[in-house]
Amino acid sequence: MERGREDASLTLRGLQNRSHEKIKLRKRKSTLYLSTQEKNARRRGDLLGENIHLVLFTIALRTLNCFLVQTSFVPDEYWQSLEVAHHMVTNYGYLTWEWTERLRSYTYPLIFASIYKILHLLGKDSVQLLIWIPRLAQALLSAVADMRLYSLTKQLENQEVARWVFFCQLCSWFTWYCCTRTLTNTMETVLTIIALFYYPLEGSKSMNSVKYSSLVAFAFIIRPTAVIPWTPLLFRHFCQEPRKLDLILHHFLPVGFATLSLSLMIDRIFFGQWTLVQFNFLKFNVLQNLGTFYGSHPWHWYFSQGFPVILGTHLPFFIHGCYLAPKRHRILLVTVLWTLLVYSMLSHKEFRFIYPVLPFCMVFCGYSLTHLKTWKKPALSFLFLSNLFLALYTGLVHQRGTLDVMSHIQKVCYNNPNKSSASIFIMMPCHSTPYYSHVHCPLPMRFLQCPPDLTGKSQYLDEADVFYLNPLNWLHREFHDDASLPTHLITFSILAEEISAFLISSNYNRTAVFFHTHLPEGRIGSHVYVYERKLKGKFNTKMNSELSEIN
Repeated sequence: MERGREDASLTLRGLQNRSHEKIKLRKRKSTLYLSTQEKNARRRGDLLGENIHLVLFTIALRTLNCFLVQTSFVPDEYWQSLEVAHHMVTNYGYLTWEWTERLRSYTYPLIFASIYKILHLLGKDSVQLLIWIPRLAQALLSAVADMRLYSLTKQLENQEVARWVFFCQLCSWFTWYCCTRTLTNTMETVLTIIALFYYPLEGSKSMNSVKYSSLVAFAFIIRPTAVIPWTPLLFRHFCQEPRKLDLILHHFLPVGFATLSLSLMIDRIFFGQWTLVQFNFLKFNVLQNLGTFYGSHPWHWYFSQGFPVILGTHLPFFIHGCYLAPKRHRILLVTVLWTLLVYSMLSHKEFRFIYPVLPFCMVFCGYSLTHLKTWKKPALSFLFLSNLFLALYTGLVHQRGTLDVMSHIQKVCYNNPNKSSASIFIMMPCHSTPYYSHVHCPLPMRFLQCPPDLTGKSQYLDEADVFYLNPLNWLHREFHDDASLPTHLITFSILAEEISAFLISSNYNRTAVFFHTHLPEGRIGSHVYVYERKLKGKFNTKMNSELSEIN
């Protein structure tokens, strides 16, 4: 009897303990028991995305990233953003053929034009601020995207996986190289990551159809090719959504109509006529495939070169992670493969085109690092040091001369007592350097033109091609008298010997040398040379007439 009572007592205590544990667990998870201060703290956490110290660290790292990237990558970094913004605010400068043909939207340059206008109204529009503030703004957006990727991975998996995905993202050399540049591809990548945070992935706690579709639509307005990586994701959402008609009528269509209307109004203001630039862009690059004018590659280039290069030493971890990642994340891998396949069908290929899917790859790299046990420390050291070397070399050494020479042009404009008679001629492959956005002075400047042929000529040569066929004859023919000669010539070292006779006969002396790159790249030399010629009191009418046409 006593033994039975003891057993019953023990059983009752066990039930009470279990009941007490369940109540405690429920109390810990439920928001009903949170105090006002805890609710406010949670809201602040949601606003920042994560722990405040982690957010500040990411912002500080991307700010450092910004200042440690002092090299040039592609002309679009300036000519499709900063140069357009500078022209919008100052009403002088140069717009490339894409803008006269209305292939680009003013939406992205308008962001930087707003910054320029604010600096102008505050009287702080110095050339250094015009150069660095837009890049710092882009760095801040990239930091937000990094945090969103971390938060999303933590929701989908756990903090350990999220930590390694975050590590892979931060130490990626190509992300370091691109994420602070004022490229439409960079903005497309930022919007893609943030939109993925709100996309209905299995396990996500932040899904919101309106938010993610708005970000996708905004990315499409900035760069129409943003629709490529989102095609499988949108298709998957549509197939899995039980209320398909409601998704289209109440989410996708209103968001698409609002963003497209905004784009039409912005471009109507600046072009002076109604223009659907997204259609013009796709027509030129996809339907007519005229992008081949700027180079073409074989179909397999992204698989054999482009993708392995931007992944770098992350590649083995990516492959390993593809085998380890759960099936629910196959959609991310499908998105990467789909994007590579679609871009492979286009003749003109560049590394930056597939940059938006690079963060997707970091998810699989993070899975790989999470499951490494024996070789984890050597693997982490290898990944960090190899990417550090590439990041520092490409950010501080490779192709920096074309940016450094702009500081010399600034001195010509601001420190030259004969400013009115100074003029610049850039004898490089067209758009090798930035332009007025990095000078911020109406100094007469000229460069070799290279618009594509839009008329269908079979033997079309642009001005740059004609120049490089015979540079010496071109110079003697173009500058036939002293009055037409510019005061400063800028060229790559590889051309200097070929035009030495012209330089000597025209009394040009080399006054500055800027290191550019070690790698032989055809018409690009290892240094940038600046030559100066003293004028004899005559005003350079040719250069100023060209500046008037630009204005």
